[in-house]
Amino acid sequence: MKTYIIKTFACLAISSGVMLPVKQSTAAVSPRFFNDTTAVKNYPASPNDISPLLTGEHIPAVKIPAADGQLFDLNAHIAQKPAILIFYRGGWCPFCNRELAGIQSVQQELVNLGYQVIAISTDSPENLNKSIGKHHLSYTLLSDADLNITKQFGLAFKAPKEYEQIIAAGSSGKNADKLLPVPSVFILDKKGTIRYEYINPDFTQRISSGLLKSVAKAINDDDAGNIK
Repeated sequence: MKTYIIKTFACLAISSGVMLPVKQSTAAVSPRFFNDTTAVKNYPASPNDISPLLTGEHIPAVKIPAADGQLFDLNAHIAQKPAILIFYRGGWCPFCNRELAGIQSVQQELVNLGYQVIAISTDSPENLNKSIGKHHLSYTLLSDADLNITKQFGLAFKAPKEYEQIIAAGSSGKNADKLLPVPSVFILDKKGTIRYEYINPDFTQRISSGLLKSVAKAINDDDAGNIK
């Protein structure tokens, strides 16, 4: 990606409230999964202390239940088409519901740009279907009820005690470690490389649908320019 686009994206993201700066590596980056805390259960107590995958790195292999309960091979789908990948807390979160609705409003434009839209949350498949119906969503929702995938992306942290009943109900009891994801958005190419990310420890602040569309289009335009 060209330097001027990297700078533009960083400035746009910071002005929109990102507390973790956008980071970009121009060199080839090997996959690293030391973010994955599934084995040691060493989860940060604060969303400010997560160690997420960064721009330029590759996502792990992911097979995760969809709303119909069937396993969804994320990597196989991304190999066919670049993706906008969203991590959100759950259908019980009003800020997440607003984000889901906003993304739905630009979903067709993102598809026209060549992207697929996929959103992952702590909700069980049953609760995913409630969100799909409530917001008339036409993109893919996936269930990370045990937060195994969230952990591998380095986004999980210990949920405050007041959330315990909410996340137990939302995950249908599968969130045994009582964790939450930091809401995030990744733009991925067909190799599973992270081209852009928006990660904000303040769960009330989400990337606007307009900014997301602009970033996705700029990446598209840049890739087209490189091919020429």
